[in-house]
Amino acid sequence: MRAPEVDVILPVLNEARALPWVLERVPAGFRPIVVDNGSTDGSADVAHAHGATVIEERRKGFGAACHAGLVTSNADVVCFMDCDGSLDPGDLPTIAGQVRAGVADLVLGRRLAEAGAWPPHARIGNRVVCRMLRARTGVGLGDIGPMRAARRGALLALGIRDRRFGWPLEMVMLAASAGWRIQEVPVPYRAREGRSKVTGTVSGTIRAISDMARALR
Repeated sequence: MRAPEVDVILPVLNEARALPWVLERVPAGFRPIVVDNGSTDGSADVAHAHGATVIEERRKGFGAACHAGLVTSNADVVCFMDCDGSLDPGDLPTIAGQVRAGVADLVLGRRLAEAGAWPPHARIGNRVVCRMLRARTGVGLGDIGPMRAARRGALLALGIRDRRFGWPLEMVMLAASAGWRIQEVPVPYRAREGRSKVTGTVSGTIRAISDMARALR
């Protein structure tokens, strides 16, 4: 079969409510790959019903799901994004376009949050991680955003090892060490469907920051 222009890797854990909205907005030429990481709400069935490629990753962890999707992909360019309805797949062509045009090697969506979409504890945690990243690598980012794009082969060659919440940060760190051109593009960030496993609680945010701090070390 002919490879898609761009694969969109969507890690999922109990996102049945948000999946229809997300999948219906995936642009033409972008293939959604839903990685079910142990859902109990029928997320995989919903994704199948909406035409997504669905795989199962039994090893728990955000990074484990992202890696499984990356290995499954066969497109030259891959995108990643949360599947909770907070990000609009309609913004993916802007993110991926920079990579496809050869202007950048890694593009991240910098979240512009609507009122109430990004809890203060999560926003502060993100700011702390960005400062740690700048001190460690010199890369100045305003957001370790979940929407991003890069070339599949280059990502695999980075050898990202973290399989938890440190995975997105380790990607940026290794890309910086490899001399990649890293850019940010502003993207709208809306209130998600349901309660976030990470930003929805202080403990979840602390867990994510702990994973990222471990990746920085």
